Amino acid sequence: MLKINDIGPQHYRDAMAHFAGHVHVVTTDGPAGKRGATVIAACSVSDTPPTVLVCLNRENPKNEPFIRNGNFALNTLASDQEAISVGFSGITGLPPEERFALGEWDVISTGAPTLKGALAVFDCQIVDAKDLATHRVLFGKVTGLRIGDNLRPLIYHNRDYHVL
Repeated sequence: MLKINDIGPQHYRDAMAHFAGHVHVVTTDGPAGKRGATVIAACSVSDTPPTVLVCLNRENPKNEPFIRNGNFALNTLASDQEAISVGFSGITGLPPEERFALGEWDVISTGAPTLKGALAVFDCQIVDAKDLATHRVLFGKVTGLRIGDNLRPLIYHNRDYHVL
């Protein structure tokens, strides 16, 4: 018989630290206000129609504007954009206006801020959201796209930044 281990949150986070993930800043803007956060948990769902997903901590009330605005931009960071990632991670305590001052932004289709110089930008209308445990998974139909220069990606692994 298989033994089921009791897996605590810290033990789980320690194991997840061994995942290597591309660093993104996810942003929104609209009637509920402007917001941005650093995320690793994002990926492609489908190419027909083009759809991506992003996981956000739903226990943080500051993430509510994503749902209320109905949009997000997934900005994929290059190796020289670590300061932007740190600023949007929340560990510095920067207010939103100072976070956005770390980069140069424009808009493509939804009104969500899109980072100039990002490796790729996926501008999305939220088509579905699922709450599971501590997180909310946002599914976004890509309505705008920008492909940046072919630079080296910023990766997060073992609780630190790395360049591929």
